[in-house]
Amino acid sequence: MDFELDQEQQMLAKTVSDFAKNESPVERFRKLRDDGTGYDPAVWRKMGELGWLGVPFAESVGGFGGSFIECAIVLENLETTLVPEQYLASVVLGGMTLARAGNATQHESYLTPMIEGESTLALAYYEAQSRYDVSAIETTATPDGSGYRLLGEKVWVLNGHRADHLIVSAKASGGVTLFVVPREAEGVNVTVAKTIDGQNAAFIKLDNVAVADDARLGEEGSGAVVLDRTMDYAAAAAVAEGVGIATTMLQMTVDYLGTREQFGVKIGSFQALQHRAVDMYAESELLRSISMASMVRADEEDPRTRRGDISAAKYQLATGGIWVAQQSLQLHGGIGVTDEHDIGLYFKRMYALNALFGDQEHHVARFASEPSSF
Repeated sequence: MDFELDQEQQMLAKTVSDFAKNESPVERFRKLRDDGTGYDPAVWRKMGELGWLGVPFAESVGGFGGSFIECAIVLENLETTLVPEQYLASVVLGGMTLARAGNATQHESYLTPMIEGESTLALAYYEAQSRYDVSAIETTATPDGSGYRLLGEKVWVLNGHRADHLIVSAKASGGVTLFVVPREAEGVNVTVAKTIDGQNAAFIKLDNVAVADDARLGEEGSGAVVLDRTMDYAAAAAVAEGVGIATTMLQMTVDYLGTREQFGVKIGSFQALQHRAVDMYAESELLRSISMASMVRADEEDPRTRRGDISAAKYQLATGGIWVAQQSLQLHGGIGVTDEHDIGLYFKRMYALNALFGDQEHHVARFASEPSSF
């Protein structure tokens, strides 16, 4: 397996990294977090103009025609400054689901505008009792004339507070089925909630929401398979973001050790702290290596080929990634636990990513259950 980025991928990584540093430093995340807006539609449109929103999608829908590798490259570099635009929620969760489940007309209506930066998507699949089982839902889709009525409640919907369209999972007579629902549709009630990392999510109540038959994505009962596939993409995406966080936290910590003085000398001169920094570097590189494997495997159609590497990567995020975050916070001392210092923002995001799309326990169990893992 070749882990080297080609020239175009290297250029993409540099372009996104430069954009993050120059146009969306961490101070911008703080401002948008504190004023409640979350992100800027103008920046989202610029991402569309730059082609980043379309990297994993086919050229026929306005995409770049690339692979998930390019998508992961964008995610990793955006996370180095905590760029708040909802790339993970809209492109990976909403976009990848729509691309796989929708037809050409639905792609043109909902996916292409998102790729162009004119709209955003949200995937409303998670419920209070779901845990990490995409089929464990109680929201129902009842036939009503030429369409359906949706009744139920979704929780912690990423970007659900601002998305133009929601992709909602519900139980129809044929099983778990997906529907596209405008966020402003009658009967859709949205409550905004703050997440641990300072971003926003939504609790969405669907009160007999009427949808036409052409709002259904695919056949009845096809939703669980599509969602399971999306969760693998999302888990690999979370690891890619974690790589961006871990490497940034490591650099911030090394810089701090080189400037902070104690007993009249730089604390970076203490051998014990140097050893700690080297261990952090090793864990960061381990995370980067397994992330590369997961981003390559994410496009594999065979689940036995795909799931082992993705679960292994998510496990490494929950162990090595969290350890790097913990060490970074401790080595910054008391200032590290204050909201005024940026290191704490990265720390919280790392913990949020570990809870999303399967925690350590979930992925260890899944890895053990896959015959190809041994």
